[in-house]
This record gives sequence, structure tokens and C-alpha cells, in this order.
Amino acid sequence: MSDTAQPRRGRGRPSRAEAAAGPGARELIRRAAREEFAARGYDKTSVRGIAKAAGVDAALVHHYFGTKEEVFAAAVEVSFDSEQAVPAVLGGGPDGLGERLARYFLAVWENETTRAPLLAVVRSALTHEAAAKVLRQFVLRRLLERIARELDVPDPEFRAELAAAHMIGIAIARYVIQLEPLASADPEEIVAQVAPTLQRYLTEA
Repeated sequence: MSDTAQPRRGRGRPSRAEAAAGPGARELIRRAAREEFAARGYDKTSVRGIAKAAGVDAALVHHYFGTKEEVFAAAVEVSFDSEQAVPAVLGGGPDGLGERLARYFLAVWENETTRAPLLAVVRSALTHEAAAKVLRQFVLRRLLERIARELDVPDPEFRAELAAAHMIGIAIARYVIQLEPLASADPEEIVAQVAPTLQRYLTEA
């Protein structure tokens, strides 16, 4: 759901609650959700807790986003702007694709704002299906499968899954487990090592 999308109708409290919260309520809720999920993980975060952190009624959270899972997806969406990322990664053609993809992925994780909700996703995905679904939705379907479909190679979805597995593994080792020396390695060094493998996954016949 984009920032310009209209709020859901027919869920939660009607428009009076929306008006009372003000026009910036939706983004306020989403920011609060990012912070709550990052700090507490999926299981320990509640819609009521998000509402309290945002200073709004829980009914307004349901009004804008629906279920807890949908709030979670909206909180993570800011990390992967696929509408801009896909053209940027594909823009230079097949040559250098692996490097551009690796650099984009690491840049998302190196940014503290976009890293926080992703940490919540990864930490929760191993034990909770809702978090795993969000991870599949944003990392695989919205980003890598869209890239793979633009390439003239066999089995593009399988290749996208291989690329996703490779990068998610790096993210877990570097940012969650903080495995050394990977955790403190320069991002450009990681790009140099990872890019050829991603290039082979996505472009070699």
C-alpha cells in the first residue's frame, strides 16, 4: 500500500475517529508500528500497543490497515521501495546486474531507518508464518521476481529464490547474528564478493 493510497472503508471506527486524529494519522501509525515491531518483534506487538505509541485509538489502526498482519506489512513496506528499486537495478542492462542488486540490498540494511523493521521481520520469520509471508512478499515477489521476469533466462523464479536465499543469509549473519568478520566488514567488500554470484544466478544461461 503506497503512502498516497486511500484508507480502508468499513473497518474500525468511522470517519469521526479519522477526523479527530488529523490528516497525518496514517503515517503516524505506520511510524509507531515500525518502532514497536522493531523493538518487540511480531508476537509481542499488538494493535493496541501500536495505537498507544501513536497516540490514537486502536479502532483507527484497524480503520487504516485492517489486521495486525497488514499493519506489519505496511510497516515494512518503507524498506523496499520496489517501484524505484527495480528500474534502478535493471537500468544498466544485464551487465553489472549482480553488483547493482547487491549494493541496493546492502544499502537498505545499512540504513538504520529501513533496517529496524527488517530486523523485526527476519527475527520473527523463522517462528511466525505472518512474518515469513511479509518477507516473501517484499524481498522475493515485489523485488527479485520482478527483476528476474525482465531477464531472458530459463527458470527466472527459481533464480530469484536463489538470489533471495543468498542475500537473506548474509543479512542474518551480518545484522542478526552479527557473525565476525562479516558483521564489521566494509559493505563494498561484501558487494565485491557477492555480486558475481548474484550475477550468475540471474543472468547466466
